[in-house]
Amino acid sequence: MKTVLSLLAAGLFSLGASPALAEFARISDKAEFVSVVSGKKLTRALVDLSVTPGGAITGKGAVWEVKGSWNWEGGYFCRSLNWGGDDLGYNCQEVARDGNRIRFTSDKGAGETAVFTLK
Repeated sequence: MKTVLSLLAAGLFSLGASPALAEFARISDKAEFVSVVSGKKLTRALVDLSVTPGGAITGKGAVWEVKGSWNWEGGYFCRSLNWGGDDLGYNCQEVARDGNRIRFTSDKGAGETAVFTLK
């Protein structure tokens, strides 16, 4: 299961290939972020998540439950996640939006990216 988890972790707020960067506009304000994700599902292949205004993250990654919490610190989305019983840790991420797509880039914009569709 650990091998599968390692492969699928790509879709959980920190990893994955990113599309062209020029299309996305950075979100650096918590209120803007909340207005973008409130009442929406964040989806990508095998991943379906909800990020609530109150600071909860819930959903599924492949067949495993995803649970976590988030806050906004210094212009970044900072989250702790548990996926299928594995702690994915705490990470502050840069957030950007392009229409119905939202991109999270780990390590305050210096790391890997994950792009979700807002539904």
